[in-house]
Amino acid sequence: MRSIGFSTGALALGDFQRALGMIQGKCTAVELSALRKHELLPLIDALPTLDLTGFSHISVHVPSSMNPEFERVAVAKLEEVARRGWLMVVHPDIIRDDACWRPFGDLLCIENMDKRKPIGQTACQLQKIFERLPNASFCLDLGHAHQVDPTMTEAFLILQQLSPRLRQMHVSEVSSDSRHGELTLEACIAFKKMAEVLPRDLPTIIESRVPSADIDREIRLVREIFDGRAEAAARQCAQSPSPVFA
Repeated sequence: MRSIGFSTGALALGDFQRALGMIQGKCTAVELSALRKHELLPLIDALPTLDLTGFSHISVHVPSSMNPEFERVAVAKLEEVARRGWLMVVHPDIIRDDACWRPFGDLLCIENMDKRKPIGQTACQLQKIFERLPNASFCLDLGHAHQVDPTMTEAFLILQQLSPRLRQMHVSEVSSDSRHGELTLEACIAFKKMAEVLPRDLPTIIESRVPSADIDREIRLVREIFDGRAEAAARQCAQSPSPVFA
């Protein structure tokens, strides 16, 4: 059974407590998001107090931007996440000092990037990153891959190269200006192309920015895309309102 959940940042920005309340009992996976630098330390400090009952897969998304001075601070705080055995999802362009990240081994989970980032969009670029971090694992962001190449050819190349490292997947629409939104018909069709070559038990984190009333719908739609009910998924996408990007 595929473990599906949400990024807390998609539902409530930096308010991870509120986001957890929105999905408790609805999901078996969660990604605790500290996408902005100032969110990381409060999140790590709050970990002992969080009610994570019912989540079989838990990961933490590291800030998407940080200066070199904060990099070592972040790595030191993330040791608490590593002690819990959780994945740390990282954008490759924030890694300046490879040596300080290598001790995390396969808990360091590199994500493929969207168009706005300087590296990490293609199989070739990712290969060079993993040469520097040979024990790291991989988070496949299908929304990023679709934005970079709507045919999903590059996504297939990335997966062909990195499937042994694959530990988690991100799913959402990603707009031309790199904002995440709810799944559209185009995204559903593109992602369905990948369904047959993705592990059926791959933990899947939804990054769609949706109101609380649409959480169940988005989870159901993701399950239909990746569990083989293509017609139902396409029908749901076609009936969706225009996505709200944020």
